Amino acid sequence: MERLVIASNNPGKLREIGHILRPLEIEALPQSAFNVPEAAEPHCTFIENCIVKARHASAHTGLPALADDSGICVTALGGAPGVYSARYAGEPKSDERNNQKLLTSLENATDRRAHYYCVIVLIRHPDDPQPLIAEGEWHGEILREARGAGGFGYDPLFLIPVLGKTGAELALEEKNRISHRGKALAQLTLRLKHTGGI
Repeated sequence: MERLVIASNNPGKLREIGHILRPLEIEALPQSAFNVPEAAEPHCTFIENCIVKARHASAHTGLPALADDSGICVTALGGAPGVYSARYAGEPKSDERNNQKLLTSLENATDRRAHYYCVIVLIRHPDDPQPLIAEGEWHGEILREARGAGGFGYDPLFLIPVLGKTGAELALEEKNRISHRGKALAQLTLRLKHTGGI
């Protein structure tokens, strides 16, 4: 079984990524298992931050590394919170405070459209000149109050109109099939199958 480190300490991301990689016989280990400190995310784009995180985790562990950078982009807010989604309400990170800030920011908005965006980078070693890159989007709208107990992040506010459910009301398997991260991981999985693994 091949091993890689996931450049994240987010339990929701770790659970979703590990679940999807398991059938490929890839053992996905969290960076916390190697005491890897969190990488700085100084850039204003998801892709740049993602590459930084992957290289950082690989350099600390000597293993191939997979990084995910994702967030929610709200049309009425000009794409915010975007790369700042996890820290939208400041430090320490808090899903509850982030959701409350988003509701406050959209209090008078009639346009509630939003989409989650995810980019995933897999590098084989810290200086890999050709990282594997995959991306996905998940479109919906922001409710005026939270619904559902599953998921994480903005999922309780994120309505998928065709399903009439929020991201927090979906079973993990269903969410993985249709979410931004699920789509990006499906792309990555196809590429790994095509190349014969990491």
